[in-house]
Amino acid sequence: MTLEAKIAAVAGVLKRIQDEFSPATFASSLGAEDMVLTDLIAKHAPGISVFSLDTGRLNPETYELLAKVQETYGKQVEIKVYYPQPDALQQYVEHNGINAFYHSVDLRKACCGIRKVEPLKRALAGKTAWITGMRRQQAVTRANMPVQEHDADHGLEKFNPLADWTEKDVWEYIRGNGIPYNALHDKHYPSIGCAPCTRNIAVGEDVRAGRWWWEDESGKECGLHVKKV
Repeated sequence: MTLEAKIAAVAGVLKRIQDEFSPATFASSLGAEDMVLTDLIAKHAPGISVFSLDTGRLNPETYELLAKVQETYGKQVEIKVYYPQPDALQQYVEHNGINAFYHSVDLRKACCGIRKVEPLKRALAGKTAWITGMRRQQAVTRANMPVQEHDADHGLEKFNPLADWTEKDVWEYIRGNGIPYNALHDKHYPSIGCAPCTRNIAVGEDVRAGRWWWEDESGKECGLHVKKV
């Protein structure tokens, strides 16, 4: 399928979400894929709201991009930012240390739970559907991901409109449309999360190799997209 056909397909999905699943919202982590969807939402489905999670540990470049997005899209796309609950965060740090996530997978997941998962629940409250920028190519945990699925954990529909896009597709769209993106991508950061948990990668490494690089490959998810069993 050509990129033009993929763009048309995504635009169609977004319009359907806007028309049939209102109120719907898009979860943007301000990664390259999310910038593609932000642009497509602005052009084709402005009725879909957009939010982002500020964990308090993001890179300066990510904050700079957030400001750039607000400047570029103005009233077309207003990003609502959600933050961790201060009391929960303070308790975690006091009991475990500021960088406890390096010490065990459980402590890392607990940190993600406070900084990401709980704020996500607040962001999705009252929504009928949510949208992500995930692609199948990104990780072994996403290889069989559908474009649409029911998210039983949150009680709403979940859409992954870029599921079949390649990294080449993403960057061709960004370059071709002059879309702002995180400057860290130019420093070999294909996947960007919190600063302490993200590093750049070497040529030939998996695109998710820079996320939680000290952990086993099969479990590299923060909890936002992990189904309960």
